[in-house]
Amino acid sequence: MADALDAEALAKAAALVARVLRETAAAHERQVAHADAIVAAAGAITGALKQGRTVYAFGNGGSAADAQHFVAELVGRYQQERRAWPAIALSTDTSILTAVANDYGYDRVFARQIEAHGRPGDVALAISTSGNSPNVLRALAAAGARGMVTIALTGSGGEAGRIAQFHLSVAETRTPRIQEVHATVLHILCELVEKELGD
Repeated sequence: MADALDAEALAKAAALVARVLRETAAAHERQVAHADAIVAAAGAITGALKQGRTVYAFGNGGSAADAQHFVAELVGRYQQERRAWPAIALSTDTSILTAVANDYGYDRVFARQIEAHGRPGDVALAISTSGNSPNVLRALAAAGARGMVTIALTGSGGEAGRIAQFHLSVAETRTPRIQEVHATVLHILCELVEKELGD
C-alpha cells in the first residue's frame, strides 16, 4: 500500500513538473510577438553605453534579484570577453535603502538614488510584475525628469509601462510565469547589447 501511495505521489509530482514546464514554454512562445519592443530597448541601452552612460536597474523582491542579475551581466560579462560596462542595481546598498526608507518612506528608495546619480542619457530600467509598485513609479518619474532613457519591464499592465519610453510587457496572468519570461528577456537584452558593443 505504501509503495502504491509513493507511486501516486511521484506521478502527481511529475505531472506538476510537466505542467509548469509547458506553461513557461508557452509563455515564452507568446513573447515572440513582442520581439520588436525588446530590440528597441536593447538599442536604447546600446546607444547609452556607447556614449559612456550608466544603466540603473531596480525592482522589488524577485525583480530586485533580476535587476542585480542583469547588472552583473553588464559589469562582468554575459557570453563574451569585452570591457566592463557601467551599471548599478539600486537594491544593493542596504545603508541607503534603510536610511531613505526611514527618513522619506519606502516609495523613495529608488528615486532618491536616481536623483543623486542619474544624468541625461543614462538608462533607468524598472522591473515590476505588477507595473504599479510606488517606489518603481517614483523612480521612473525622477528618471524622466532628468532626461534619462526609461525602460519598464512589467507584467500585463500597470502604470510603469505607460510612463516609460520603452515598455516590455509580459502579458501573463501568473507572477511566476512573468518572472520566468523576465529573466529570459533580460538575457536577450544582454545578448543583443554584447553583439553590438562586444569589444
